[in-house]
Amino acid sequence: MSLDGLGIVAIGRNEGARLRLCLESLREFQVPTIYVDSDSTDGSVELARKIGVSVLQLDPTKPCSAARARQEGFRTLLTDYPDLEFVFFVDGDCQVDPEWPAVTMSYLNRHEEVAAVCGRRREQHPDASVYNRLCDFEWDTPVGETQSVGGDAVYRVAAYREAGEFDPSVPAGEEPELCKRIRDRGWKIWRLDAEMTRHDAAMTRFGQWWKRQVRTGYAGYNVERRFGLGIFDRIIKSACFWGGIFPIVALMAAAVLGTAQSPLWAAVCLAAAVVVVLLQVVRIAWRKKTVNGGWKQSLEFGLFTMAAKLPICLGVIRQIIETARGQQAQLVEYKSAESLRTQS
Repeated sequence: MSLDGLGIVAIGRNEGARLRLCLESLREFQVPTIYVDSDSTDGSVELARKIGVSVLQLDPTKPCSAARARQEGFRTLLTDYPDLEFVFFVDGDCQVDPEWPAVTMSYLNRHEEVAAVCGRRREQHPDASVYNRLCDFEWDTPVGETQSVGGDAVYRVAAYREAGEFDPSVPAGEEPELCKRIRDRGWKIWRLDAEMTRHDAAMTRFGQWWKRQVRTGYAGYNVERRFGLGIFDRIIKSACFWGGIFPIVALMAAAVLGTAQSPLWAAVCLAAAVVVVLLQVVRIAWRKKTVNGGWKQSLEFGLFTMAAKLPICLGVIRQIIETARGQQAQLVEYKSAESLRTQS
């Protein structure tokens, strides 16, 4: 199928060798493509130019974000190719499935009411760590009409422009924010039952996972405070209860019982709190199992979902403090720059 009318915007910051795989997977489509770099220090710009991709380097004196990279990349691409009808935004740590563009173009041409589509994003190395495995679980979203897409998605240019494009001031969670504006204008958003990309989270350490959860709370609260989407509201409230209120109340109750009664009663109180948390783990696992199947991964997902409540809560608190101080939201990164050895 012809891919006429499609353009691609790839974004990245210190993606190293992952960027090479991404850009090489895009090259075979032979459509207008631009790589937008957010002040990388690992040779990403030189690599992209060597591969033959047009490069846009963001001004590093302004805050970098995925939203800003996509917005400026889109505008630059459309300046050179004003007749594009669709734009595929892809993250620089993802390889694109060879069939995805054709599948997407076919679907969008047959469904003019749909503004944006995404497919199945899979984790490149799900067995490398439990954190990568959790990401792969996270990417397995329901097929059909949906509220929002992720970082990899194809947008109808007319709908994207009508909604006002990505907001560069949003540090993360920019896709749900844009998709809300798109849906408010009567457009639909769809998750196709098709392979789309293979993502490389490259999370092998607990600290990376922790920072990613902090980012969820930090950016989620920022988006809800400013736009009131209702998308992150449940996540934030749950995290603040289980990661903040519940443990504080449990510890206070244990302290009171230990003082008024005996240390045994304090231990019973804390044990009861642990049992309640474990029941929550099982409840989450059961709900996930009915969608994805498999007890082992479902329990793993439930355990880490509950463990994530604390860092998400801390991210919310950090954003509240920065807002009170009048500070602008910052980019929260969980990946570290990796050395890029340019290959001939």
